[in-house]
Amino acid sequence: MSTLSPAAGSPAAPHAAPLPRAFLPLMALACGVAVANIYYVQPLLAQLAAAFHTSVGGISSVPAATQLGYAVGLIALGPLGDRYPRHRVIMGMGAALVLVLLAATFAVSVPMMAVASLGIGLTASVAQQLIPLVAHLAPAERRGRAVGLVMSGLLVGILGGRVIAGLLGQWLGWRTVYGLAALINLGSLLMLWRVVPRLAPDDTSARGYPQLVASTLAQFGRHAELRSAGLVGGLFFGAFSVFWVGLTPLLASPAYHLGPAAAGLFGILGLSGAVVAPLSGRRSDRPGGPRRVMFVALSAVFASWGLFAFGAHGLAWLVLGVAVLDMGVQGAHIANQTRIFALDAASRSRINAVYMTLYFLGGAAGTLVAGQAWAFGGWTAVAAAGAGFSLLALLLHAVWNPRRAG
Repeated sequence: MSTLSPAAGSPAAPHAAPLPRAFLPLMALACGVAVANIYYVQPLLAQLAAAFHTSVGGISSVPAATQLGYAVGLIALGPLGDRYPRHRVIMGMGAALVLVLLAATFAVSVPMMAVASLGIGLTASVAQQLIPLVAHLAPAERRGRAVGLVMSGLLVGILGGRVIAGLLGQWLGWRTVYGLAALINLGSLLMLWRVVPRLAPDDTSARGYPQLVASTLAQFGRHAELRSAGLVGGLFFGAFSVFWVGLTPLLASPAYHLGPAAAGLFGILGLSGAVVAPLSGRRSDRPGGPRRVMFVALSAVFASWGLFAFGAHGLAWLVLGVAVLDMGVQGAHIANQTRIFALDAASRSRINAVYMTLYFLGGAAGTLVAGQAWAFGGWTAVAAAGAGFSLLALLLHAVWNPRRAG
């Protein structure tokens, strides 16, 4: 059952009446619940290694499989929301997510856990079905605000997943974390079944799945605005990943002698980004707003590394820096999504799939670079790498204006 009129299937219907008051908060909640599943594993690696009688290195295939699954889900499943009724895609992915979480709960070996984690990443990409749905239903003049609100929920899930898993895992064990996650996601699925409107497909021109995927990849060449958003987005998310990868060894170093629990608690500070998301959305709704919001946000991301440069000399620098970093990254991400969702209403899922794939590829690059930077020169090298990613994003945005070039 939907809270929206069945007439919402027509293109004009989503704009004919305001969305129910609870709809956007519920979509934000569902996004946060879905994406948190990707990050539960990170603070549980030591427990998983002990349970399966291996080292943390030996269990590394599990978080790697989760990230790989999410990336594959963006390209392989993300476009389905344009070709098929979106509510069916969401329900199917949500049900599969509950099943693979249960499989992880009862895993008895590293390969079994890795396969379950691949499935978790694949199906957790249902969050990227919900965001285009919100963009489709929201009036054009309020789209940025709506996307910003839902994205704030997604950010809470990203940062809160680490904190929740670390605390629950320490007291109740890793299997409890995954079992509880299955129950939470089942509740989210039932809620979505009630509130997601039954809409007709946006685009039925693709005759088969291969053609749908091909049309997804073609979006990159078709839209200069998407190329700009994707490349800049990958760079600033790379800077974000550099920080979170480099933070754990810094806190464990002689400078602080703090454990992984402290690193997890830094996720709470990152919630500052959730506060700025609705504001960034409102600013992005104005003419020329996304480009102005992007410049301010990228400047904040770059400035955060000036604070992080002193991170080995006091926690206050890290605390202040992570607040600035998260607000900048979230603001830039909202501005990017506002402009790409305005490109082609019939292709929003495919456009979002391309953008988010580039976004996570940049994050993966930042993760790799951060590990090498720490081995090469400790926190100083990590800070230099993060500043480099940030500066490249700012310069690329400053010199590349797709609208003016077009």
